[in-house]
Parts: sequence; C-alpha cells; structure tokens
Amino acid sequence: MSEVPAARVIALLGVRGGTLAVAESLTGGLIGARLTEVPGASAVFVGGVISYATGLKERLLGVPAALLAREGAVHPEVASAMASGVRDLCGAEYGLAVTGVAGPEPQDGRPVGTVHIAVSGPSGISRVDTVFNGSREHIRNATVEVAFDLLARVLQGNAGEQSG
Repeated sequence: MSEVPAARVIALLGVRGGTLAVAESLTGGLIGARLTEVPGASAVFVGGVISYATGLKERLLGVPAALLAREGAVHPEVASAMASGVRDLCGAEYGLAVTGVAGPEPQDGRPVGTVHIAVSGPSGISRVDTVFNGSREHIRNATVEVAFDLLARVLQGNAGEQSG
C-alpha cells in the first residue's frame, strides 16, 4: 500500500482544475478532515456526506433501496453508487466514496476489515475492493490512504476497476 498524502490529491485536482466531493461511511469524516488540513483545499474540495447510517446512503446519495436490501451497505456496488451520488449531490467533477466494516463485529455478513472504495469521475467509476487486518483505527486509516491512492491514480489516468 503506497501512501498518497492529502496534499498530493489537492495538488493533482488543482492542476486538472477539478473538484471533489466525498461520501464517507466507515471513515466517519477522516477523509474530509485530512483534505481540509491542506492549505488551499477550498479551491478543489467542495464537501461531502458522512453517511454512517444505511438509510442515509439511500436518502442522500441515491443508493438504490433494492441494492441495500439485497446486499447491505458493505458492497462494491454500494461504494460505486455512493461515489456517483455524492458527485451529483455536490456538483463536483469527482466523487470519492468509502464503505466497509471497521469492527469490532462483522456487518451484513462481511468480515471486519472488508472495505470498498470508489471514485466516480468523467471517465466512469474506478474501484478498489480489499480486506485490511488490524485494529479499528488501522482499518480506518488504511482506508483513507488507499482512497487517496485510488483518487491520485484516477487523476493521473492510471486507474481502472480492480480489487486488491
């Protein structure tokens, strides 16, 4: 796992003249917090939604109710729908979304550490589906790092749909 700091993502967005919105579930605002620590972030980061509760994913982000009923909130398609939904909701060029299980208990039949990260942009959706081991804190922090890495790769034109 490579570490892409928030400042690098902000710089890449600035070079492209792009804007970003985030939809966070298991990270509970960590992505937004890291982005807003960077001076000048307001030029590219428009905001986001902390959709910790499953119902908010449907009501605010437009995740299909049938998908949530069938698969639960921790699913690759849910991450993709969240990314597209926050992009539309906030009027941003890119939407970044994370959903998963930080623990201590499994959720929706998914083990602790299951994480789905998606970026929705002009070229479509790129996604990383992975499982992290470790503490709740480690899972949440690793999710932020991989989310920034995926977004950086999308912004550089080096991302596709993948699992890892």
